[in-house]
Amino acid sequence: MSCLETCYTSATLPSMLATLLTEDTTISFTGCLTQYYFFCSLVATECLLLSVMSYDRYVAICNPMHYTARMSGRLHLQLAGGSWTGGFLCGGVITLSISQLTFCGPNGIDHFFCDLIPLINLSCNDPQMMEMLIFILSLIFSLVPFLLTLMSYICIIATILRIPSTTGRQKAFSTCSSHLIVVTIYYGTLLIVYMFPTTDILRDFKKVLSVVYAVLTPLVNPLIYSLRNKEVKEALRKACRKFVFGQC
Repeated sequence: MSCLETCYTSATLPSMLATLLTEDTTISFTGCLTQYYFFCSLVATECLLLSVMSYDRYVAICNPMHYTARMSGRLHLQLAGGSWTGGFLCGGVITLSISQLTFCGPNGIDHFFCDLIPLINLSCNDPQMMEMLIFILSLIFSLVPFLLTLMSYICIIATILRIPSTTGRQKAFSTCSSHLIVVTIYYGTLLIVYMFPTTDILRDFKKVLSVVYAVLTPLVNPLIYSLRNKEVKEALRKACRKFVFGQC
C-alpha cells in the first residue's frame, strides 16, 4: 500500500507542480497518455487492494481462529499480485482505446491533469462506445470492490457488536476503523467522478473531487493509518493542546 501511494502521487503531482512553478501548461499527447496509463492503473490497483485489505480484516475479526490457516503468506502475495496485475490490465485497455480516438478539435484539457473524461471530450468520435467502456470497467474495478468491501464491513460490525466486553469491541473496531475511513473517502469521490454522468453542474465539482482522490487521499492516508499508534496519538494530543491553549 505504501509503494502504491508513492507511485500513485508520482503519476500526477510532479507535472502539476511543474506547471504551477513554470506556468508551462503544455504536454505532449504521448506524455498525456503515459500519465493517464499509470494514473488509471494505480487507481484500479488501489480499489482492488482496499477490497483485499477489507477481506483480510473480515477474516481477522470474524474468523480469528482460522486467520493463520486462511490468510497465509502465499495467499497475501497472490492477492496483492492479482490486484497489481488487474489494475495495470485495466489501465492498458482504457489507454489503448483512447489512443485509437481521433482528435481534431481544440487541444486544451479542462482539468488539472490528463484524466479520462476531459480526454474523451476532446475527441471527434462518438463518445457512446467509450462511455460504455468506462461504465463497464468502473463497474468491475470500482463498484464491485466497493460492494465487496461494504459486505465485509457489515459482517465485521455485526461481529463487533456481539463482543460482550467493551474493551474487546474497542480493540476490534480500532483494527478496521482507519481502513474504513480511507475506504469511505476514496470510494465516495471515485464513484461520483466516474459513475455519475458529467453535466454542466457536476463538471467543476468532479474536478475538485479528482484532486481529493488523486492528491488529498494519498496525503492523509499515512496520518489516518498511523493514528492507531499510541505514540502518534499522544504527540497529536500535545500538539493540539499547545495550539489551542499555548501549553507544552
